[in-house]
Amino acid sequence: KQPSDFCIKLQMSTSASPYEAVLVVAPTKSTLPQTLHNEIISVCKSSVESRGCFTIGLSGGSIPKFLSTLRESFDQRKVDPRFDKWHVILADERIVSDTDDDSNIKSLRESFLANVEIPENQIHSIDQTLLSDSGAVAASYEENVKEVLKLGGGKIDCLVLGFGPDGHTCSLFPGHGLLTEQSRFVSPIEDSPKMPPRRITLTFPVLNEAARIVLFCGAGASKNSILKDNFASVVDLGKDTTEIYTNDTATAYKVTMNDPPPYPCAMVRPINKESTGANFSVKWLVDADAAGDLVTSSNL
Repeated sequence: KQPSDFCIKLQMSTSASPYEAVLVVAPTKSTLPQTLHNEIISVCKSSVESRGCFTIGLSGGSIPKFLSTLRESFDQRKVDPRFDKWHVILADERIVSDTDDDSNIKSLRESFLANVEIPENQIHSIDQTLLSDSGAVAASYEENVKEVLKLGGGKIDCLVLGFGPDGHTCSLFPGHGLLTEQSRFVSPIEDSPKMPPRRITLTFPVLNEAARIVLFCGAGASKNSILKDNFASVVDLGKDTTEIYTNDTATAYKVTMNDPPPYPCAMVRPINKESTGANFSVKWLVDADAAGDLVTSSNL
């Protein structure tokens, strides 16, 4: 693989101190949502207690279905979700009507948002009056993102992202010019290699400089090669530390990221200066099929 110039710059800035993240492996795809929910619940509780609100960015794809039972998980943990304190942004969106099956906000509403009491004005979707102008959609949405960042003390508390079998995340695709965007928080894309071609996406200035926690979530064997290419090493965190990151069924590992980053998803490397101790800003939450032989020699 030939890294982009931006990847090379990132490698130069991080090579002295390899970037570390956490890999959490659930036994099956059906148990993966609970692993994701545990992470969201912990971040939500801390954010509401610390700042009086919880700001979260969500992708489409499989993420909406993974969130469909989040309310029940809060109930099981006996944690008040304080949905009135939530502010939701989209990590990316297709520039289509919000009734179109390609719309991420449509999927999120049907699977998750319709079942919780987040005030409508705190769910930030794209302006439906601007759909003919991708640049205007992106500029308008960037203003929404900036307002949410102000509420969160300059950062999004939690980003929940997917990653494709080509290594893309949000609507940031391998080899695309948007990988080098360094000023705009939200950019339009007119030539997405995945349909539909017209989209908006968060950019690396948000993903790497304005996120407290990034949760990547994915299931299935098609994700395995991406994980293998992303990680230089995988080390079992051990039972004492594992309890910080997992439920009773998942297993946690410390991973060191490869340099240069082979895919856009591996370029997401926020530095959370607010964290102390054994906290990590990026967590990869996957099922055993996605992890494959990365962890078969460990105690999964």
